[in-house]
Amino acid sequence: MDFLLLKTLHILSSTVLFGTGLGTAFHMWATHRRGDVRAIAVTSRNVVLADWLFIATSGVIQPVTGAALAIMAGHDLAASWLVVTYLLYALAGGCWLVVVALQMRVARIAGQCVRDGSSLPPEYHRAMA
Repeated sequence: MDFLLLKTLHILSSTVLFGTGLGTAFHMWATHRRGDVRAIAVTSRNVVLADWLFIATSGVIQPVTGAALAIMAGHDLAASWLVVTYLLYALAGGCWLVVVALQMRVARIAGQCVRDGSSLPPEYHRAMA
């Protein structure tokens, strides 16, 4: 694959990763602050979907294109600066998985409250604290 095309794909996927992360975090926070159970149920469900569609996809594209770019540029994949990059990326990915699990839990709780016609329980508020 052409270096410039690969670099463009790498940059675009990082933009999608970062932008989707910020956008969904803000949307979730703003909806939570309003306290509307129906809105929280819909928003949290959509945020989880966006995470899997955009962040997960970009999260896979990033290391693949990054490694390919490093190889094409002649870098040693075992270089210390790249190893640190791998570790930080794995740490960020682990944090993202925790957040997605939390978002799925919030979506489940809010969805159940909508079906029951009840208000958000303490479990929801602990999850969002």
